[in-house]
Amino acid sequence: MGQFKSQEEQVEWRQTSNRMKQFPGLRVKTYLFLLLIAFFAPLGNVLLGKGMKDVGTARNWQPRELLHILTRIFTSGYIWFGVVCLLAFFVAYTLVLTWADYSFVQPASAFSYAIVAILGLLVLGEKVNLLRWSGIAVICLGVLIVSDTHPRAPEKQ
Repeated sequence: MGQFKSQEEQVEWRQTSNRMKQFPGLRVKTYLFLLLIAFFAPLGNVLLGKGMKDVGTARNWQPRELLHILTRIFTSGYIWFGVVCLLAFFVAYTLVLTWADYSFVQPASAFSYAIVAILGLLVLGEKVNLLRWSGIAVICLGVLIVSDTHPRAPEKQ
């Protein structure tokens, strides 16, 4: 363990890395919330996209037309459900960051790319070609490699 400057750091690292092993519920909870993150972020964005496509664009910037568009935005169920999903994502994301390192959480949340493609296909009717699916598979393989590492690194003092 030459990566540690002192015996204290080595002991501290063992305590932190064993925390997930000592509390298997914390590890399960971390992965469960990562799944929520990977689902709610793309769902929220897809719903916002669908809602805004239904609202349409402003042809000119006259106050009357802008007010009409704002009214359509604030009365759109898709947009409100998208906002709720993004709030759920934010809460789950902040909670996971208290349990695991950012360098673990961010790559692990990249499973959302697969969810984006599936939702784009099913909800928005987009075409996802083989090259894009291949890229998503590579990303997900990388996520699996990252998920095999410890979620929590030794803390620096």
